[in-house]
Amino acid sequence: IFFHAPLILYSVAPFSFVLLACFPGLQPTPNIVLIMADDLGIGDLGCYGNDTIRTPNIDRLAAEGVKLSQHISAASLCTPSRTAFLTGRYPIRSGVCVPTLSVPAGLPLNETTFAAVAKKQGYSTALIGKWHQGLNSRYRSDHNHHPYNYGFDYFYGMPFSLFTPCWPDPSRDTELAISCRLWICVQLLAVTALTLTFGKLSCWFRVPWFVILLMILFTFLLCCVWYYSYTSGLYWDCILMREEEITEQPMKAERAGSIMMKEAVSFLERHREEPFLLFYSFLHVHVPCPTMENFIGTSKHGLYGDNVQEMDFFVGKLLDAIDNLGLRNHTVIYFTSDHGGQLESRLGHVQLGGWNGIYKGGKGMGGWEGGIHVPGLLRWPGKLPAGKVIEEPTSLMDIFPTVAALTGGTVPQDRVIDGQNLMPLLQGAVQHSEHEFLFHYCGVYLHAARWNPKDSQAVWKVHYVTPVFQPPGAQACYETKLCECSGEGVRYHDPPLLFDLSRDPSESTPLTGDTEPLYELVIKTVADAVQAHRKTIIPVQLQLGKELNEDRVWLKPCCGVFPFCLCDKEGNTSNLGAQLPGPRGDRTGDLGVRSTALPPSEPPGCPFSKFVNLVFSARQGALLAICPSGPVVL
Repeated sequence: IFFHAPLILYSVAPFSFVLLACFPGLQPTPNIVLIMADDLGIGDLGCYGNDTIRTPNIDRLAAEGVKLSQHISAASLCTPSRTAFLTGRYPIRSGVCVPTLSVPAGLPLNETTFAAVAKKQGYSTALIGKWHQGLNSRYRSDHNHHPYNYGFDYFYGMPFSLFTPCWPDPSRDTELAISCRLWICVQLLAVTALTLTFGKLSCWFRVPWFVILLMILFTFLLCCVWYYSYTSGLYWDCILMREEEITEQPMKAERAGSIMMKEAVSFLERHREEPFLLFYSFLHVHVPCPTMENFIGTSKHGLYGDNVQEMDFFVGKLLDAIDNLGLRNHTVIYFTSDHGGQLESRLGHVQLGGWNGIYKGGKGMGGWEGGIHVPGLLRWPGKLPAGKVIEEPTSLMDIFPTVAALTGGTVPQDRVIDGQNLMPLLQGAVQHSEHEFLFHYCGVYLHAARWNPKDSQAVWKVHYVTPVFQPPGAQACYETKLCECSGEGVRYHDPPLLFDLSRDPSESTPLTGDTEPLYELVIKTVADAVQAHRKTIIPVQLQLGKELNEDRVWLKPCCGVFPFCLCDKEGNTSNLGAQLPGPRGDRTGDLGVRSTALPPSEPPGCPFSKFVNLVFSARQGALLAICPSGPVVL
C-alpha cells in the first residue's frame, strides 16, 4: 500500500488546528525577555518624545512592537514597585519595602513570582542585574530572600541597589581617602588586639589585660565611626553576586554593566534550544550613574544622559544576541522602568536624575504621574502588530498574568491578583483595558486613584493626599531629598483633587463642581471603588516597619572573614582580608590591585579615590604593603 504524502498532510492539518485550539498547552511557547530600567524618566526616550538623547535601540522596540502610552507602576519607589511587578499584586498586600541589605525584611516567601510560574512550565529562568527584594533574615549567609527562592534558576547581579558611595563623585575623594585610612587602621588594630589576646591566653606575652581591653575598646569606637561614615556603604551594600557567591565587594560599578550583559548573552546561548525567561534588571540609570569612559561626554545632558545612552547600547547588544541566535520571532521582549525619574537628584543646579516629560512629580511622590508613568514596550514579531500605540491604562502588575498566559501556566487562585493579561489588548481582541480602577500608594498610604470608564474616553484621577514640595514654589522635595508619605510632609485634600488625564495629562488644573458637571459622580464612584479595594487588603507583617528595618551588623554580606570583607573574583584576584581593590586600576600579581598613572608622591587611599596608590601583596605567608617608600611587612 502506498500513501500519498500531500494527501496525508492535508488530512491531518485540520485536526492539528483543532488540537491546538482545544489544548493551548500544545502550542509552542515563546521565550520571554523582560527588561527593566532603574529610575528612568519616561521623557528620556526618543519614542516617548525626547529628541536630545539618542536611544535608537529602545526606539526600535517601539517601532517593531506595541507602545503603551499609559503604562503605570504600582509604586513610585524601587522595592515596592518591583514587588508588584514580580507578583502581579499591589505591594501593600505583601507589606514590602527593603532599605538595606542588613535588615531581615524581604519579599515574603509565600509570594509567587512570574519566574516561579514559568519555571513550573519547564522554562529556564534567570535574573541578571538588580534584585532589591531582600537577602538575609537570620544570619549573613542564610540567603532566605535570594532569587533562588522565588523561581529563578540563575542569578547574577546586585542583591541590593546602587547608592552614591558605589561610584562617588570626585568632590568626595578626600573624604573617601580619610575614611579608607581609618578602615585600614581598624583592621590593623583588630588584628593586633586579637594577636595580643591569644598571646596573653597562651602566656606568650606579658601585656596587662587593661591595655588589651583599652585597645579593643578603641578599635570598636573607630569601627563605629567608620561604620556610620559615607564610605561604609561602598563595602556593605555595593556588592556583586553570582548565584549565592559574592564575587565583588565592593563592586566596580562602571564595569558592572558590561559584565552583566556578557552574563545575559551567555544565558541566551546556553538555553537557545529550550524555552527561557530572562529578567534583565538594569542598574542604569539610578544615580550615581556609573558609566564607562567611552560613553562619558557623548550626550547633551551630562552624566545622566551619558548613562541613558549607555543603557540603550546594552539594550542593542541584547537585541542583537537574540537576533543572531535565531530567536527573534520566538521571543517576546518587554521594556519598562520601575518608576519615574528622581527630581531631587541634583549636584548644585545640575540635574542628575531623570526627566518625566510633561508629567508632574517624580520618584517617591505617591500619586503624581511623573513618579508612576513609565515606558511600556512589547515586541513579538508576527504576533504583535508593529508600530501600534495603546492609549488604555495598563500596569506593571499585568506582566505576571501575561507571563502566565504566554507560558501556559496559571495564576494562583488563593489570593487576589491585581494584574490583567495584556495579550487580548495587545493583539486587538479587546479594545479596552480590564483596569477600570487603579490605586496609587505611597508606602502603606493610598494617595490617589484613577477611574477609566469603559463607555468614555475620560481617565479620571482623584488625589486624596499629595506631598508638600519644598522649598515653597518648587516642584519637588529638594530639602528632604525624598517626599514623605504622611504627617507634616503631606497635604490632605477634602474635597479631593480631580483631574481628567485625557484633557490634562500634566495635572495642572484641578477640576471643581463649577468646571466639571460630573464632579460629584466621579468623586463618589472613585470613593466607592477605594472602599471596595480596601476590603480586599488582608493585614500582613509590614516589611517596611521599624521591627524588620533596624540595621543589623550580623546580616551584612561578606565574601571573607568578617569584618575583612573585600574581594574581586571578577578581576581574577583572590580573597584577601586587608586587600584594597582599585576599581579603575590594572592588576598586579595574584593578590594585588593598584591604580595607574599616579605619581609616587601620592598618599595611599582607597577604592574610587584619586589617591589610590597602595598595593597589597601576600607572598610566602607575609602580608606586604608596597608603599612609595618601599615594602612594609604588616
